[in-house]
Amino acid sequence: MTQAAPAEILLAEPRGFCAGVDRAIEIVEHALVKFGAPIYVRHEIVHNTFVVNDLKAKGAIFIEDLADVPPGATLVFSAHGVSKAVQEEAQQRGFSIFDATCPLVSKVHVEVAKLSREGYEFLMIGHKGHPEVEGTMGQLDSGIHLVEDVADVARVQPAQTEKLAVVTQTTLSVDDAAEIMAAVIARFPSVRRPKQQDICYATQNRQDAVKVMSRQVDVVIVVGSPTSSNSNRLAELARKLGVPAYMVDDASELQVEWLEGKARVGLTAGASAPEVLVQDVITRIRTLGAVAVRRMDGIEETVKFPLPKGLKLDASH
Repeated sequence: MTQAAPAEILLAEPRGFCAGVDRAIEIVEHALVKFGAPIYVRHEIVHNTFVVNDLKAKGAIFIEDLADVPPGATLVFSAHGVSKAVQEEAQQRGFSIFDATCPLVSKVHVEVAKLSREGYEFLMIGHKGHPEVEGTMGQLDSGIHLVEDVADVARVQPAQTEKLAVVTQTTLSVDDAAEIMAAVIARFPSVRRPKQQDICYATQNRQDAVKVMSRQVDVVIVVGSPTSSNSNRLAELARKLGVPAYMVDDASELQVEWLEGKARVGLTAGASAPEVLVQDVITRIRTLGAVAVRRMDGIEETVKFPLPKGLKLDASH
């Protein structure tokens, strides 16, 4: 008979919330306390169902179209960033605006604006339709080309190549991005690369932890919502390393058969998934049998991003 219940859960370190997600959620929560409900948020503040539903219950209203926001309302831009057109429309409509764009995404926006003024065209490595990609590409009216894979690099036709720069979505697979970057450099040897890679520290750290963890486990469970780019990359990475991997939005989606005969379960969470969901998954796996939980050694993240002006809560709150 196969051993039905896992004997051990190996917890990835680091996992779950990053500084940009922490800050974005805090911005909405502080706005709700300071200005009262409703607070309007353009797009899901972060790509996590639990977080979005929790904020909805507190009085946040999530919209895609600024026409759905009443005049004079308080509006928060999501952590993924927005295009210049959205920023300008929001200002014209007279909203009170708080920008929860992750500072690491804003850094890419600033770089694009600066180099564009110097006459650069851009290749952006990223996933079509992702709000971060739409926001970054929307910093310019033209001259920025999306490449999703190596084949796109071969096809792309920038108007000129003397001044060509490359930027990336912050939540990509580190290895996939490196492969696409190598193809870009091979085709455009003089391309300007970011001084520090655009992929964020938290994405890199979570992927590195999965690489270490995958060698020690029989199956990997990633807590994260289907829309979360960085969570999807964690599951993909484990599969590439030959380990079955499954993504769950919460403990209710965990299927017993995934764990049958698996002595060791690796558990991690995307950068937008709260720790409470990880703990719920641990509880659920424990109900299947006696389970030890062991934390991996890993990088301790100490990054903290300040809140925008006007959102600090005074002592009375």
